[in-house]
Amino acid sequence: MPTQKSDSEIAQAIFTVNRHAKTAPDNQYLYALKKEALSAMIIHNRAQKIGLHFSKNPRKSQQQSSVLVKCGNYYFHMLPKKEDFEQLEHLGQLDESYRNPPSRMNLKTAKEILSDLTGLQPQKKETQQTQAAHYAKTYKPRQSDRFYTPKKSYFD
Repeated sequence: MPTQKSDSEIAQAIFTVNRHAKTAPDNQYLYALKKEALSAMIIHNRAQKIGLHFSKNPRKSQQQSSVLVKCGNYYFHMLPKKEDFEQLEHLGQLDESYRNPPSRMNLKTAKEILSDLTGLQPQKKETQQTQAAHYAKTYKPRQSDRFYTPKKSYFD
C-alpha cells in the first residue's frame, strides 16, 4: 500500500467521507472513494467483513442485505457480492443503538488520505467560462421605437 497511515486514521477518513457523501449534492466520487478504500483495506487484511445486515432502506420495497465491515474502531456497510451470501453469517436487523465513535477530520484531509490509498482522483470540472460557452444564448434586442408599432389595434 502506498500510504503509511494507520488503520484508525484510514477508518476515520472513510467515516468522514461517508458522512459527507450522505448530504453532498455530487456524491458519486465520495461513495467510490469509500468503496475502493474499504476494498483495499479488506484485501490487505486491515479490515474484515463481519456479516450481513438487512438494509434499513431497501430499494423498491424488496428486502436487501448489506455487508458489515469493521475497520479500526469503525463499522461500515457495503454492497454485498455473490460470494458474501455464501461465506458470511446473516446478523438480521441493523442494531440502531450502536454509533461509530465521533470523528474530527477535515473532508479535504480525508479525501487526500483515501485518494493516496486508492489512487482515485476526482474528475476535473469544467470551468464556468467553458460551461457558459456551451450554453451561450444570443441576445437580440427588440426594436424600441416607442411611437411606432406595426399593430393597427389593441387586438392584433
